[in-house]
Amino acid sequence: MKITFIGGGNMAKALIGGLIKRGYSPSKMHVVELSKDRCAELHNEFAIRASTDMGQSVAHSEVVVLAVKPQQLQEAAVQLAPLLEERLVISIAAGIRTRDIARWIGSQNIVRCMPNTPALIRSGVTALYATPVVRPEQCHRAEAILSAVGSTFWLDDEESLDAVTAISGSGPAYVFYFIEAMQQAAFELGVDEAQARQMVLDTFLGATKLAESSKDEVDVLRARVTSKNGTTERALLSMDANRVKQDIVDAIHAAAVRSKEMGDELGKDA
Repeated sequence: MKITFIGGGNMAKALIGGLIKRGYSPSKMHVVELSKDRCAELHNEFAIRASTDMGQSVAHSEVVVLAVKPQQLQEAAVQLAPLLEERLVISIAAGIRTRDIARWIGSQNIVRCMPNTPALIRSGVTALYATPVVRPEQCHRAEAILSAVGSTFWLDDEESLDAVTAISGSGPAYVFYFIEAMQQAAFELGVDEAQARQMVLDTFLGATKLAESSKDEVDVLRARVTSKNGTTERALLSMDANRVKQDIVDAIHAAAVRSKEMGDELGKDA
């Protein structure tokens, strides 16, 4: 499988690095990038071919990964259209639906994916959706590429990608937001800034590992930490009084609505 990445940004670099870590040959990958400086950086970092020439790159590949920003995808797709033939197209652009990509490239041979930023350290999670015309072996190729940067799962309907975008796509920001709040509280309570950061990060890591390894649901794990009339109960009662949990749920619903709006906005022809 020869792969061409359209765009050489952070997510493309994450995928390239993950594939190389798995033993995939750099000679099987090519990046099309408008910036000559970034082409040089990609070549130096990964020993990979990178150029501004889309035609030659696509001609020698079986899979094309659209790794440009959502606002740039339509322009890239229109340029790509005459070159594709029956090649599989993988889009990792947030919000843009397969029907719009298909209209721009003149092909329905598309897998749409929603990775998240922990992919940069190969700890991401990616949801994938394939249009009905994508063959099983092409689905396997798409999964092989995205699983190089973390776990993957398939969706039966494309609309679910709006929920995925709101939960796992935007989710790292929610976690960072909560980490920020805990660090601020620790600092206000007199904990050294460096110690506060390490304590909070290790608490998140430990709690996540415990939840992952336990057969119990997280509400049971939470209850085990919460002693009657104790410090944890006081904190959770304060959060409940301030609707923290419901506010988080409402915020994720808002993100899902925005994902649908982006699909409408970015799917329009320029």
